[in-house]
Amino acid sequence: MIKSGEVIRVLIADDHRVLIGAMRALLESHGFEIVGEANTGEEALAIAAKVHPHVVVMDLEMPGTGGLAAAHRMKQAAAAAKVLILSAHDDEGDVLEALNSAGVAGYLVKSDAPEELIIAVRTVANGKRYLSPAIARIVLTQLKNPRSNDSGNSGGLTLREREVLRLLADGSTSKDIAQRLGISSKTAQAHRENIKNKLGVTSTAEMVRYAIKHKIVKST
Repeated sequence: MIKSGEVIRVLIADDHRVLIGAMRALLESHGFEIVGEANTGEEALAIAAKVHPHVVVMDLEMPGTGGLAAAHRMKQAAAAAKVLILSAHDDEGDVLEALNSAGVAGYLVKSDAPEELIIAVRTVANGKRYLSPAIARIVLTQLKNPRSNDSGNSGGLTLREREVLRLLADGSTSKDIAQRLGISSKTAQAHRENIKNKLGVTSTAEMVRYAIKHKIVKST
């Protein structure tokens, strides 16, 4: 939690440079200090360890280590930082998995009004949780009627499985994935097999083609 009168220090992590520029301009116009910009989860962790932000505005899906994996590891890089997930999606599975993950203090949807970013950053900086108005109904519905939340994801993949799939598409081995996500090689391999089973494919090449077709990764 920030001290009274203290300027809130923000790190922005997103792979879209134009969006970073727009967020920087908006936040600075409201008195926030932007202490860093990152395009990947790895960059966000490295920068956070040096500048110790109060809040990290973290895109959910970035090349390499995505926002969720980076949020898990943020406490090691900058213990006091609060992670505000920024996503283009209000998919129920994504929302609930992110909010149930260690290190995530809030969830903002990119289609929200600009002023919501200001509210969200101030809220999490003061030690409270923030929910985008667009997803509040999802959380309330889940509380009233708990159920499996996998169906909303592409192919039934969880956020972690989609991160693994993006890394596979980048050419990473199970060992590489384990190191980048902070999990064991056995767990990384298990994710790999689960992805194959869910997608009904038998090879890494087929997984990559699926990921490109469904825009889980970008074609080059």
